Amino acid sequence: MKIGFIGLGNVGGKLAGSLLRNGFDLTVRDLDEAAAKSLLAAGAHWGTSPKAMASECEVIITCLPSPSKTAAVMEAEDGILAGMTDGTSGKIWIEMSTTDETEVRRLGAKVEACGGLPMDAPVSGGCHRAASGNIAIFVGGERASFEKAMPVFTAMGRHILHTGLLGSASILKVVTNYLATANLVALCEALVTSKMAGMDLNVAYEAIRMSSGNSFVHETESKVILNGSRNINFTMDLVCKDIGLFAAIAERNEVPLELAPLLVEIFKDGGKKYGMREWSPNIIKRLEEACNLDIRAPHFPAEIVDDEPEVPGYEVKIQQ
Repeated sequence: MKIGFIGLGNVGGKLAGSLLRNGFDLTVRDLDEAAAKSLLAAGAHWGTSPKAMASECEVIITCLPSPSKTAAVMEAEDGILAGMTDGTSGKIWIEMSTTDETEVRRLGAKVEACGGLPMDAPVSGGCHRAASGNIAIFVGGERASFEKAMPVFTAMGRHILHTGLLGSASILKVVTNYLATANLVALCEALVTSKMAGMDLNVAYEAIRMSSGNSFVHETESKVILNGSRNINFTMDLVCKDIGLFAAIAERNEVPLELAPLLVEIFKDGGKKYGMREWSPNIIKRLEEACNLDIRAPHFPAEIVDDEPEVPGYEVKIQQ
């Protein structure tokens, strides 16, 4: 199976690496050709344009920072849709960006009009799990399309969940990113309050980890906060984008949100103070500065690495 992959950023480059490591014939492209250097050295091919890639590949994957970037790659004169009009039906488009459900459905309709099979397949679990092939993947699309593309998904991730029709995966991805953001802000407040109350931060970390207050975010982002690197490979502008997408879903469904607007204001303020390209865990600096504290502790890693061995992915079955 020949696969084209467009978008080799923090997540996309690692997902593409898993495909290459698992033996797929891979063609890659990014606006920054340097991002493809290691993949090309390992045997990947360079895509001359999205149109050419869509024409030559059975599967075309996009993993881009915003819905507008995906739309540009899809609808440009030399874009993916132009490459799907060669009369070959059954080609697969997989949108792995964190995107808007309405936008992925709009573009999906255009793919279907070209005889293609659209799916949205965002990932969750952090860059460290994207690198190891152990990340979770949500997949929205027709069941037959999902089954056809399953070898691709199982090469990139461990837990694969078919969420329903096209767009459903994007909804759930935004929901889970919103929850992670809320948890991050709560942990920042918890760590600063613990320090102000005289607690040893190593002890506080362990108390949270072994308690009902524990979470995936604590076991990853709290570590890089306490190390001081704050490097989780996710930036404040992406947090703002994701909360905005979540708020749009809630608004369309007439849900009167209370917490989400506060999170938006917190990260807008963080972006104004530290730059929108600052690592998202550095949102704690607002509290550090307010309390004249440095929230660091010894023996925590600067970056999260997945130490679990790569295993073949599988579908997560839902009990009805």
